[in-house]
Formats: sequence, C-alpha cells, structure tokens
Amino acid sequence: MASLGQQLAPHLTFLRRFSRALTGNQKQGDAFVRLTLESIVADPDSFPQDVDPRAGLYRTFLKIWTSTENGDVAAAGNSEGGAKNEAIANARLAMIDKVSRQALLLSEVEGFSHAEIAYLLDCTTDRVVALIAEARGEIEAQLKTDVLIIEDEPIIAMDIEAIVRDLGHTVTGIAVTRDEAVAEAASRAPGLVLADIQLADDSSGIDAVQDILNEIDVPVIFITAFPERLLTGERPEPAFLITKPFQHATVKTAIAQALFFNHATVPE
Repeated sequence: MASLGQQLAPHLTFLRRFSRALTGNQKQGDAFVRLTLESIVADPDSFPQDVDPRAGLYRTFLKIWTSTENGDVAAAGNSEGGAKNEAIANARLAMIDKVSRQALLLSEVEGFSHAEIAYLLDCTTDRVVALIAEARGEIEAQLKTDVLIIEDEPIIAMDIEAIVRDLGHTVTGIAVTRDEAVAEAASRAPGLVLADIQLADDSSGIDAVQDILNEIDVPVIFITAFPERLLTGERPEPAFLITKPFQHATVKTAIAQALFFNHATVPE
C-alpha cells in the first residue's frame, strides 16, 4: 500500500488552488496548506480513514481553517497583500456567510459532490444546496466591474465573454496578443483580467499580465490546460486559476472569488 504522503501528493496542487481562492493570496493560501500538512505529520493517526485521501485532506484543511477563525491572517503569516485582502474581505464577510463561500468553491471549483461537501463541512446535503445558492447570489450581486479578456481562441473568447456579460460585467476588450492586451489595459483600465497563457503570436499571457500589473493593480484569473505549472508553491504564482476545459459555473465562481478581494468593488 502507498504511504499516506504518496496518497496525498496528487491532491496538493488543487488544495493550493482552493486555499489561495479562499484567502485571495498565494502566500497566505500556501501557508494554510503547510499548516495542514504539518498537522497530518504531527498526528497521522487522526487523519480520516473512512473516506478517500482527497476528502480527508480537505477535511483536515477545513478544520485548520476553522480553528484559525476562518482564515486569520496572523495564524498563517501576515503580508502586505494579505492584510489588504483581509480588510477588503471583512467588508464583504459582514454580509456573506463564510461557510457558504467555502461550499461554493468546493462545489464549483473543486468539483466535490453535495454529499462530499456535507461531509467536509459537517452539515446536511440540503444545507449545502442552500449555502451554495446563498453564496452565488450574494457575491454576484455585489460585484460589477470592467473585464479585459486575453484569449487567442475565438470560440473560447466568445464563451468567456458571454459568461462575463451574463454576470452583469462589462467587457472592455478581447486581446489575442501580449501587445494588444497591454494596449487595451492602457486604453481603459479593467477591474479584472481573464488571461490565457499561450497567445496567438506565441507571446505569453503571463508576460502580458506582468506588463499590465506594472502599471495598475488589478485581480487576474489565469486560464490554462496545465494548472500544475502554476500551482507548485515554489515561486510567485497566481492566486486564481481556471483549468481548461472549464465549466461555466467554474468561471463564474472564480470571477466572483477574485473580485471578492478587489478594493474597487467593496460595498459601501
């Protein structure tokens, strides 16, 4: 039989994605993953044995998250970005239940079933359904902004544009190269960027985003068929990422979560 570490290793990439989405920050998110692994190493006998390793890993993570007051910055190591995100999140969390946001991410980003989420959050499946509906409605109602799409595949770009407009946002432009993306952002500063990694002229969406971030502070969601390349935890990496091929619900949730930490859409 494989060791517990070997069983958990394939799931760490996606636990980082979930943790970063909850915190809105790579450093904070990865710190909570480390806390989770440290707790498992310290007491492996307490790791859930009645479920598959992935569910057990997320269950352990959520216990750590809850024990630190649903993401206390100090508990995972503060940072300038983390402190700013915490202040922004606090303005929203006064109106949005934290558990409902967890349920939404577990369902529409991590792909857990309602029954699995009920286990992870220690509630009923009916409660999970209600939590997801509540989070989706309340978050989307708060967040309206201008969106720049960087995507060189026309069909995918049109699909993303339709999702963005369906959420009530405005699409400022669709860029297919690094230069176009930078020019679009300079012409009309977006409140959110959705970026593919490989662009039409073999330029990099990552480079395009870096050029944009050198000029303005804006949340970014990367879209890629190779998420493991941007979720290693070994270098500066995006807090928000969508895996291709994607579901519409996943894109909507990622957008809502990225804007959740955006100062421009903080409710008054």
